[in-house]
This record gives sequence, structure tokens and C-alpha cells, in this order.
Amino acid sequence: MNKELAYWVATSAIPGVGSATFNYLLRYFKRLQKFWEAPYEKINKLKVDSKTRESILAFRQKVDPKIYLQTVYERGIKVVSLLDRDYPANLRQISDSPPVLYYKGSLIPSDDLAIAVVGARYATVYGRQVTEMLVLELVQAGLAIVSGLARGIDSIAHKTAIDSGGRTIAVLGSGVDLIYPPENKTLAEKIIQNGAIVSEFPLGFPSVPSNFPARNRIISGLSLGVLVTEAAVDSGSLITAGCAAEQGREVFAVPGPVNSKMSVGTNNLIKEGVHPATEAADILQVLDIERKQRQLDTGNKKLETGKLDKMERTILDLLDGQSKHIDVIARESGLKIDKVSSTLSLLELRGLVKNYGSGMWGE
Repeated sequence: MNKELAYWVATSAIPGVGSATFNYLLRYFKRLQKFWEAPYEKINKLKVDSKTRESILAFRQKVDPKIYLQTVYERGIKVVSLLDRDYPANLRQISDSPPVLYYKGSLIPSDDLAIAVVGARYATVYGRQVTEMLVLELVQAGLAIVSGLARGIDSIAHKTAIDSGGRTIAVLGSGVDLIYPPENKTLAEKIIQNGAIVSEFPLGFPSVPSNFPARNRIISGLSLGVLVTEAAVDSGSLITAGCAAEQGREVFAVPGPVNSKMSVGTNNLIKEGVHPATEAADILQVLDIERKQRQLDTGNKKLETGKLDKMERTILDLLDGQSKHIDVIARESGLKIDKVSSTLSLLELRGLVKNYGSGMWGE
């Protein structure tokens, strides 16, 4: 855990301090507590513009980092920093990862198997239908759905993921305490129960157009790839596709009617060389999802094996990727059969062994 979390959160909340300035302060002071305790003379020497310098000095005078963090927690908001183990792995890989993420809900390891689904705010019937169809298929394949909680395709993607029993993450262009658009407050609450709403922006930060390019890089950064299901030629979702390409993520687009202005953006993406997608299989194959799911399962299994007691570890060591009869396990371990049976049942519940029937067990 980041022992300086309070200072990280408070620094990220200073108006005018974005990722680049934050990282400059971290390099300059090494520890952000030193930044907060630095005298005026040292702040005055910082290589930042005068407006940012004034903002830093004013914010330091009126904010106590530990009290600020406590206020965040009291509002039911969680925070995770780049130094924390549970910071989203995909997002950590991009060059301008937000130092701090505020969120409501839960972020879990399986969310790394995620696809962003974005598109037009004024979705057509066609756009709605293809988004619902593809999101359903993607959720059934085990992927989480990331989007931006905007009107239109974003909202349809979130709703379909929830209705399909999947997880979904909404990235906001405001603080997580300010839901925009306001009509999506109920949807946001459902997302919190089935995933998370996240933002790099601090409490009370309003939703303004200049926030959305930064928001879009997080949408693509959280994901293995971006799917654009419907977009006009000037759609903001094309910015997300551009962010994905810059981050080395895969980009997919749904071809649309050539006489529909709401499909000009997606059709142009396909002309430019992105992957066309008419079914989930097109996406799953390119992203090699089956292999990634095996890797995730292996990682989770290793995490679980770190919590074993002596008896459980003995039995797993004996199996070592093989299948054995329970009598053989009991004989080789020197444990009583009833102890072996109960321990195997517990390991099965944790997904670490399988019961193949007729007394046969394996990993």
C-alpha cells in the first residue's frame, strides 16, 4: 500500500496539477510529503507556470492531506494509487497513467479482461441493436465492458452488460460524486453494484468538454481494445479509438449502412485499417481471449495457493498437475482419509482442484 496515499490524493486534487505536473513534483521532491512541507522559496523555484504555482500555494494553505483523504472515504469513495497492487493492470501500462483513481464499487483482477464499447450519443435503431448484440456476446465470453456513461451507445453498453449478468466500468469526465448526464444517476448506481464508476478527477470536479479527451484515454487504457459500434464523422468516440491506437490497443469498428451519417465514422475507421467486427468472435480471436483467461486463472490460482494451510499445500504438492485417487493421496500424504476428503472439498470450493468422480481428483 502507498504509505503516502493522503499526499498523493491531495496533490492530484490541486487545480491545474495534471499527470505531467504530478510526476514532475514526484521526481523533484522524491516524496510528496516533502512537497507539502516545502517552504515558499522552494515552491517558487518550481518549473511550473505562474498560475499553477499560485494554485499550489493556495491549495496547500487551505487543505490538510489527511483530512482531505478522510473526507473522500466518508463520502463512500475509494482511492487507489499507482503504487498500490490493486491499481488496474491495463491502465498501469499506458505512458500517462493517472497517479490516483477515485472510484465507487469494486475493481477486481478479472476486470483486466475488458473491452471498451463506445459510440454515438444519438444512437440509431441499428446502433442500439448491434451494441446490444455484441455486448451480450462479449459478456458471455467473460469480458468486462468499459464505457463513458454518456448518452446513447455508452449507456446502452453499460445497461446491456448489467442485464447480461456481466461487469461494467464507467469512466467519468467529472468527479465520481457528480454524475453526468444527470438522467444516468440510476444507471450509475446499478454500475456500482456490478462493477465501478471511476475518475481521475477529484471531488466536486465538474463535467466540462475539456475533460473528455483525458477521460477517453482512461477508457481505452483500462481495456484490451476498443469497439466503436456507431459513430458520425465528428464523434468523440473516434478520439477514444485514437487513444487506443496510441496505447498499442486493438481497435474494432462495426460496419454500418453507407447511407447513414451515423456510420461514417466507423466505416472510415475500417477504411483506415482497424478490425471490422460483426460478431464477438472477431474480437475474441484478435485479442486471444482464451489464452489471456488461462493466464488470469493461473495468476489467481497462485494468489490462492499463497493462503494455504500445511495440509492443503501437502495435497496440492502431491497432485502437482496430475490426477490421483483419494486413496493414493491419503497413502502418500500419510493423512487420514476423512481429513483428505474434507480438505479436497475445501480446495474444490476455491477452484484449486477438480473432482473427476470415482474417487479421482486433480488440479
